[in-house]
Amino acid sequence: MKFIKRLLILAIICILLGVGTIFGFYVYVKPELPDVATLKDVELQTPMQVYSADGKLISQFGEKRRIPVTYNDIPQDLIDALIATEDSRFYDHPGIDPIGITRAAIVVAMSGSAKQGASTITQQLARNFFLSNEKKIMRKIKEIFIAIHIEQLLTKQEIMELYANKIFLGYRSYGFGAAARVYFGKDLQDLTLSELATLAGMPKAPSTMNPIYSVERATNRRNVVLKRMLDEGYVTRSEYEQAKNEPIVARYHGAEIELNAPYMAEMARAWAVEQYGEDVYESGMKVYTTLDSRLQNAAEKAAINNLLSYDERHGYRGAVATLWKDGAEPWDAEKIAKHLKQQPTYGELNPAVVIKVDGKAAEVELQSGETATLPWDGMKWARRYRTDTRQGTAPKQAADILAVGEQIWVRKVDDAWQLSQVPDANTAMVAMSPENGAIKALVGGFNFVHSKFNRATQSVRQVGSAIKPFIYSAALDQGMTLATLINDAPINKWDSSQGTAWRPKNSPPTYIGPTRARIGLATSKNVMAVRVLRKVGLDETIDFLTRFGFKHEELPRSETLALGAGSLTPMQVAQGFSVFANGGYYLKPYFISKVEDPFGQLLFTAHPQTICRENCDSNTSKLSSDNLMEEENLLDETAAMENEPEFAPQVISEQNAFLTREMMEANIWGGGDWRQGTGWNGTGWRAQKPLNRRDIGGKTGTTNDSKDAWYSGFAPGLVATVWVGFDDHSRELGRTSRNANLDNSQISGAEAGAKTAQPAWIDFMVDALVDVPAQRKVVPSDIVKVRIDRDTGLLTRKNDASSMFEFFEKGTEPTDYVSSAASSGNIYESEGEELF
Repeated sequence: MKFIKRLLILAIICILLGVGTIFGFYVYVKPELPDVATLKDVELQTPMQVYSADGKLISQFGEKRRIPVTYNDIPQDLIDALIATEDSRFYDHPGIDPIGITRAAIVVAMSGSAKQGASTITQQLARNFFLSNEKKIMRKIKEIFIAIHIEQLLTKQEIMELYANKIFLGYRSYGFGAAARVYFGKDLQDLTLSELATLAGMPKAPSTMNPIYSVERATNRRNVVLKRMLDEGYVTRSEYEQAKNEPIVARYHGAEIELNAPYMAEMARAWAVEQYGEDVYESGMKVYTTLDSRLQNAAEKAAINNLLSYDERHGYRGAVATLWKDGAEPWDAEKIAKHLKQQPTYGELNPAVVIKVDGKAAEVELQSGETATLPWDGMKWARRYRTDTRQGTAPKQAADILAVGEQIWVRKVDDAWQLSQVPDANTAMVAMSPENGAIKALVGGFNFVHSKFNRATQSVRQVGSAIKPFIYSAALDQGMTLATLINDAPINKWDSSQGTAWRPKNSPPTYIGPTRARIGLATSKNVMAVRVLRKVGLDETIDFLTRFGFKHEELPRSETLALGAGSLTPMQVAQGFSVFANGGYYLKPYFISKVEDPFGQLLFTAHPQTICRENCDSNTSKLSSDNLMEEENLLDETAAMENEPEFAPQVISEQNAFLTREMMEANIWGGGDWRQGTGWNGTGWRAQKPLNRRDIGGKTGTTNDSKDAWYSGFAPGLVATVWVGFDDHSRELGRTSRNANLDNSQISGAEAGAKTAQPAWIDFMVDALVDVPAQRKVVPSDIVKVRIDRDTGLLTRKNDASSMFEFFEKGTEPTDYVSSAASSGNIYESEGEELF
């Protein structure tokens, strides 16, 4: 009894010492323990996501991929698998498992190493939220105390929910919702028992036990999880056997991007960081842009296909690389596949290796490991590229183009593979609403992976003849009419400082003498534009152009301005054309419509400028036409963040905008009557048949030596600008000869706005306007329509092919009638007096 008494006293002393030691440790570490109450309002770090206006995911930014799920969203099989594997007494212990700790201690004492863990799910949660993974005694002690605090604060369901969302599971995935997407491409609720067990086994070693890193290790670990579930009674023997025998099929699944708009995504990312700081990457913020997914898809397709068409008609520049030469031992399929997996893809362009060339076809191995056939129709375009102005002869068989062992680019066109190549030139397209400035579609280049430079907003290029509508608008503002005669004749201007004469020329260099202004703009007559500029005055013209948002420093103080020497971005050009489309109002483009937090609460709503046409207080506009030139950033979103919308200033009259649109409509539809011999076409005539509607208009733009090609135009509710050129400003777009292998629809000759840029604009508008009914012309007040003589622009009493109706602003219409002598054409016999 004395021994038992002493043993009992010793036990009590040990217990008191143990409790005292634990209490001492608690007092010691208490100042360093975090406030676990923060878990009640924890904000899980989720990536920022960027969407289109209609809710299509464009991109997400952030190191951690996480898809938060509620406890009720977690499949019961996953909960059972985690409890069976990680913490079988989860529902019974107070945060730590004494039995598990004792068992682990015995294992350590017997083996000398920690072969068995003792951390509960609550302890793992404490470590994931508040501690590091360093293997130190003090860290473990803190973990125990934090776990006990967590159990006192949260329910078991809340603990499981936080654990399921916080745990790292490899490949930047945090939480089981994200892991289900990353490894299996499914929602968590759609996973099989085998797949859930695979995920449940990964917390032990997420970087090495995931099925992408090692299917074998993942399978072994899954089977351990399934066996634990069987032993704990969570699954039946048949369920266990079925899940165990199911092969693991996994691969990396990136974010499911629903809309390809990487340049806009980058603009939205930069804007969000500027507004909210670097924390946006883990904020779960949802940024909604103004993009229309249907229009964005149409713009991407039109711009890239047009660029590839331009590049291919200039010839094939050859293979990317030669992996083995003729006579050498060919690579096997496995070696080819390994090589191709290391190569990038650029949108529709996929790397491939030629493995057979036979007659007018070739076989290639694709990056996927599949074998595909390149038919003759998919490669007959491939004349050899010589220079930007010269191509080789048309090939006659596949061997003239390809050789076995070459690495090439291919793309799929109408379900058939076609030879392609990464274009040397580049492109940009911007489409916006002229009614509020919302950017509806934006293409910043051929491919964001290939080049992140955004040509839509950052590339400042000479605009060529696309500047002419603004110059003619300035002349209309000073009283010119659509019927005003301007002399289409050569100009010689002596420059005494240079000792040379400036001789601007038409393209093509043909001249027809005195010509009405409508025809001059529609047919893009260079010398007529120079004379219009002279009539208005250089300084006056530059001042007038700043009304459209252009800056003084972008506009050269030279008569070359009339030929497009000014340099603008595609975004600025589109914004300028919007003024004509909306009746004369300056609207700053904007691209962010709203921002929400992870719970759907609104953080920001855009309040873009609005157009007020009736009963407007002119003082409500914060931006007047007098200070447009002071604007620093065309895409500044600051104004859109005001609580109240502002009225857009009217910078030209509704009548001026209407008359300028009339000239641009003639750019597409021309005028006259072909049956009567008076018909003529504008430079944009190629849009007539594909679009077949009269409520459209636009203007071509080509710079000297064809270094830049443009087309800008409008349609109901939409303005779009297309640019094509080389990033190297010194390189010309060149010219092409006809390819004997292609049909008569091919483009040939010198590249220019109508051939190089307008096809993309046409293709885009065909898709954009498919459900938009044609609109009847709305004639503003103070616009009159009178019959004039085609040759002189004067009034006429004739009702035949020599006459036509023309629009005039009231008070500017002609008052004199044409004489019989004038209508005969003899009125312009004298060359001594120029018109304009």
